[in-house]
Amino acid sequence: MVEGNFIKFTDLGVYLEDKAVALLATKWKGKASEELPETLDFFKDIISGPFKKLIRCSKIRTLSDPEYPRKVMENCVAPMKSVGTYGDAEAAAIEKFTQAFKNMNFPPGASVFFRQSPDGILGVSVSNYVSYFNGTIPGNECAVIENKVVSEPVLETMIGEPAVSPALKRNLASRLPALLNDGIVIT
Repeated sequence: MVEGNFIKFTDLGVYLEDKAVALLATKWKGKASEELPETLDFFKDIISGPFKKLIRCSKIRTLSDPEYPRKVMENCVAPMKSVGTYGDAEAAAIEKFTQAFKNMNFPPGASVFFRQSPDGILGVSVSNYVSYFNGTIPGNECAVIENKVVSEPVLETMIGEPAVSPALKRNLASRLPALLNDGIVIT
């Protein structure tokens, strides 16, 4: 929000490891896409599921180095503090996350990729090229953060409650049921 107006700075995509379908289907198969957008447990199962996730944040508007990590971590730290999971290890992980973006600017088309593993590792890679259009994922990660308490909130801020991306949340809720119920991939 800028001066009370919602301004979109990023275009988000979430990609789940193929085994996520079978794991999510055990609980969510048969559910209609209309009921899932308001079902917080559905999104919690995606966030904490024991499968790999890749989150792509492609920039629509220019963001400078202090803005991006500050906003991401601001959205992550508050929930950790509210449930009492924020400690010295998390503070160190947040500092590592922030340092990964030091002196980086993100022009439109640049992308940040977050790789989340089931064991709580968060890998961060950045492409200042127009990877949004060509699907390129950088081979080298600029940071690897081994802290599940910090890793999960990155996705949770996007599709949890409140979600910084209601559109991403609706997209997952509308597309995943067809995959879970019928094995149909909607493009």
